[in-house]
Amino acid sequence: MNVQRSCIVAVSLLLFSFGQLARPAESAKPKLIVAIIIDQFRYDYLTRFRGEYHGGLDQMLSHGADFTNAFYGQVPTVTAVGHSIFLSGAMPAVSGVVSNAWYDRDEAQVVTSVCDWNEKLVGTNAQPAKGGKCTDSDPASPRRLLVSTLGDEIRTVNANSKVIGISIKARGAILPSGHRAAGAFWFDDTTGNFVSSTYYMNQLPDWASSFNAEKRAAKYVNQVWNGFPAWNFHASEGSKSPYSKLAAGPWGNELIEGFAEKAVDSAQLGQTPGVTDLLTVSFSSNDYVGHAVGPDAPEVRDMAIRTDALLGKLFAAIDKQVGMKNVIVVLSADHGVAASPVQAEKDKMPGGFIAASVEEAVTSALIRKFGKANWLIPGGGETSLYFDWNAIEKHKSADGKTVTEEEVYRAAADALLSEPLLHVARVYNRRQLSDGVAGDFIAQAEMNGFFPRRSGDLSIVFDSGYLPGTSGTTHFSPYAYDRHVPVLFMGPGIKAGRYNETVQPNDIAPTLATMLDVQTPSGSSGRVLSEMISR
Repeated sequence: MNVQRSCIVAVSLLLFSFGQLARPAESAKPKLIVAIIIDQFRYDYLTRFRGEYHGGLDQMLSHGADFTNAFYGQVPTVTAVGHSIFLSGAMPAVSGVVSNAWYDRDEAQVVTSVCDWNEKLVGTNAQPAKGGKCTDSDPASPRRLLVSTLGDEIRTVNANSKVIGISIKARGAILPSGHRAAGAFWFDDTTGNFVSSTYYMNQLPDWASSFNAEKRAAKYVNQVWNGFPAWNFHASEGSKSPYSKLAAGPWGNELIEGFAEKAVDSAQLGQTPGVTDLLTVSFSSNDYVGHAVGPDAPEVRDMAIRTDALLGKLFAAIDKQVGMKNVIVVLSADHGVAASPVQAEKDKMPGGFIAASVEEAVTSALIRKFGKANWLIPGGGETSLYFDWNAIEKHKSADGKTVTEEEVYRAAADALLSEPLLHVARVYNRRQLSDGVAGDFIAQAEMNGFFPRRSGDLSIVFDSGYLPGTSGTTHFSPYAYDRHVPVLFMGPGIKAGRYNETVQPNDIAPTLATMLDVQTPSGSSGRVLSEMISR
């Protein structure tokens, strides 16, 4: 009996030991997450210019995970929305960030996604007058973002973790880094400095002030863009914003990369034992250039190649300070862009400039049908219209009847769909989107982008390739050219390779949260990209 018992004990110990050996060792958490979002960077830029990449993009494509079919699932496809999704995983229907700007009925004005009159700018003496029209130059904060981000969740687990966001644009720095960041920094075209907000700090950290003291912006203004000498980065004489043109060329990205290097070094990101820090970097200049010339222009190719080189430079600096073996890098874009209608015509492709105004078409139709009234609130934009319901409630038609909501919607939609110059494909009203619309990916994108308190009353979808304006190009649509973007991961715990299954940028935040063992951001709708996780 004792022999039998001894055998059982021996076998049990052996199985336990085997189990301990078979159990995978717990991987150390990365010291730093570097989350890079390129403003206006279509996925096909990775493939079209692949042979000319020898820097950071080359590293990520060669040694990282490349999700070849990442598509945004909402409209509009614009900067604030894409940046808010990047590290929150939340659709506008949940996050409340429905566009770059929207009409706020409570404030009775158009507001931007990050403007905040309760704060002041830090790093400049030029303070906009409080209470004026909300613009991109105003004090800012993440308060209009109604959900948490990856950085917020990292800080919840460890308050010693540092989170820093950097961009040319305030929304590009603020929305990815979140509510609890140590600082978000963006470029002020009045002073040429990187600035922040009293939401984060009362004065710039010494390292940021030291970078500003180098006056790099003033030097870049006089530089010539090799190959494109016609581009002028000098603002008009006497301008109150002497650096306003600087972002529309290579030098904006050069400033961002330099400031990011300074942050890693001086803020000692990734250098605190047992702590994971987060750096978010938004390269904004690609967007300014792309709007002006379109995705097929040589300037866009040159900007992509330069961005690749800047990423290589940044990775080298991080490797020196932290060691890239301790760093997870994720890269995406906030949206793509449509072909320039001028180029589309040359290529015999569908598309063109829209030769009429949706506001004028709706207003004229409602006046003809119901009489004169203040039907629309100005400022909704071309794809989202806001009705002045206070004025409509007081209005009576020619026969003395009160005009109903349904009648307004029907008359407006009929006017938009019947005018061939508008090239309107679909119209969705507030009631439809609130109740839920059955249909294809466009219908789903409209619902994903609808937040009742902030969205307009009518949402308009134009035919593919058709854009408001008279020159250049833009982005906002549910079509693939605006929705298809890179999603690349590189670093420890990531299996390199090409992954061709359709995914969304919303998947980035929950994937990183899972890898870090932190709570998934509160509004996330994405899935974990478990196919690329090696542990």
